[in-house]
Amino acid sequence: MDELELGQATITYDDPEEGTVTETVDNEELVYARDHWMLKTGTDEDGNDLMHQIPRDRVHHVARSVEQFEEQTQTVRHRVESIAGDLRDRLPVDIGDGGQRGRGDTHGEDPPSDSTTVQIETESEARDHEEESEAGSGQ
Repeated sequence: MDELELGQATITYDDPEEGTVTETVDNEELVYARDHWMLKTGTDEDGNDLMHQIPRDRVHHVARSVEQFEEQTQTVRHRVESIAGDLRDRLPVDIGDGGQRGRGDTHGEDPPSDSTTVQIETESEARDHEEESEAGSGQ
């Protein structure tokens, strides 16, 4: 493969009509989301991007030329952390932190809970409770 210019990506994939295809584009024109590589193929008359979606199992490889790999990985890490934080805020459950959420702020105490405990009596417990009430009232 030829040397890529800085900021470019080359994707090699199987196309049902054309066979094995290799395309080189700017890094911004090739993204991975929802188990597909998406390749910008142009714009429509309204200025919207047109994307060609390639299922990941049809892709042989992707090569990218970046100035600093560390910058790319930090950007991806920041995006993942941002999504995870957003999910943690939206979901009413403790996910993925091993029950340690909020422990640093509470000095080892359990974090405050928004849950409510409701006592549910079984039929036999309800009868026993009812019989005790009747016996205590003299009926």
